[in-house]
Amino acid sequence: MNILFAASEAHPLVKTGGLADVAGSLPRAIRNSRQEIRLILPAYPPAIKHAGRLKVVAELPLPGAAAPVRLLQGQLPHSRVTLYLVDAPAYFDRPGGPYSTPEGNDWPDNAERFALFARAVCRVALNRAGLAWQPDVVHCNDWQTGLVPALLSLEATRPATLFTIHNLAYQGLFDHDRFRSLQLPEDWWSMEKLEYHQQLSFIKGGLVFADHITTVSPTYAREIRTPQFGCGLEGLLEHRRQHLSGILNGVDYRVWNPGQDALLPYTYNAHRPAAKQNNKAELQKAFGLPVQSERMLFGHVGRLVEQKGIDLILQLLPELLQRRLQLVILGTGQPALEEALRAAGRKHPDRIGIRIDYDEALAHLVEAGADSFLMPSRFEPCGLNQLYSLRYGTPPIVRRTGGLADSVVDASEEALARHTASGFVFTDASAADLLQAIDRALALYARPAAWKQLMLTGMRADFSWTRSAAAYIDLYTRLSDLRPVARTRPGKTSSTDTLTVSN
Repeated sequence: MNILFAASEAHPLVKTGGLADVAGSLPRAIRNSRQEIRLILPAYPPAIKHAGRLKVVAELPLPGAAAPVRLLQGQLPHSRVTLYLVDAPAYFDRPGGPYSTPEGNDWPDNAERFALFARAVCRVALNRAGLAWQPDVVHCNDWQTGLVPALLSLEATRPATLFTIHNLAYQGLFDHDRFRSLQLPEDWWSMEKLEYHQQLSFIKGGLVFADHITTVSPTYAREIRTPQFGCGLEGLLEHRRQHLSGILNGVDYRVWNPGQDALLPYTYNAHRPAAKQNNKAELQKAFGLPVQSERMLFGHVGRLVEQKGIDLILQLLPELLQRRLQLVILGTGQPALEEALRAAGRKHPDRIGIRIDYDEALAHLVEAGADSFLMPSRFEPCGLNQLYSLRYGTPPIVRRTGGLADSVVDASEEALARHTASGFVFTDASAADLLQAIDRALALYARPAAWKQLMLTGMRADFSWTRSAAAYIDLYTRLSDLRPVARTRPGKTSSTDTLTVSN
């Protein structure tokens, strides 16, 4: 098959979150399974810098662009995946991040920027870029690519379309003036298509028009059909439930593997785990904590926002300080939460280590040096840190939601006896439930043999991209096989509109 994978970021070219990890790893795994997959993203300055050798392969006149948009071709680093970068300097050659200014505000023309990107993707998808290549399936990711399935639906013949939701909370909402300026079909301004509470919703382009929708875990695929997790789109997702499924993300074990991790002071694995204690000592030193091997060390890495349950950890600090433990937290996020954590670190420097920063090497050391990883997310489409923690022998403490529920087996006495337990799972997004899970972890940590078995079970679990890629390839095949010569547009009935993949 030929697959075009469209995303707004991909590691190691440019990264703001988990989408980049997926876009940098999944295409590589699919290419290694002998499928012809090509990755396309905007030509941000860091993407051009890290892509290496590039050549201009097309110049595309696109609506909204004052000059033809160049299509640059290269390779995704450390892979055999062909890379396309959509080079429109007026839209993408800017300081700051992919979506925001250096001050952290959204670029005011994000609608125009990603509409232009979508139109470039469509030109490649329809073999109208002079590349003599056309995909069987276009795989779109998050709201930044939401207009691609919508625009392709206007074509009599087109590739099949797949749209993956990485986080439904980010929807790409813009005012009606933006809708008019993008010159989209007038009938798309309706609640059945792209209008959402008098706003243009990019993500609805994918949810309404894509042939199939996936999320990054089976549980999240069910959760987003409910008011609690649906972000106002649960009705639409329930309507499309026969075309909605979840595939759990994977881990790139070439990067996240304690046995060969060049960012660690000491490597170790399930066959020789003892060196993990050496990393614990290095982690304590890195955060200015006393080196105390007997104290259980809890760690957290991530965005410091309420979604991740950081406020629950803050609420628990008085209780945690009464226990024989240490805590380290690395990340950036909401200013109020950052300052509250800094204050706690200043007040208790021998018990709490705080680093408000993004530091890849230190993130690896937290995974390797902590005894347990705290991840009390209110919702988590997939989550990656719990998967890293399992491989690093750092049993995670997670809430029963999304991908956390699909990847961590609670350390009940029954699961411990079966040697299937890999972490600690709690149900309610409350400080009380989180504390109970932490106390269970402390109690098991006091049983060295049981704790070692818990560690080893997680370290031996397989969450590689190979398994996830196989599930995607199966879905691509089903979509491609049902692709007609002339595909019926949404709103009309056809035998080709009956593809179902169970959750």
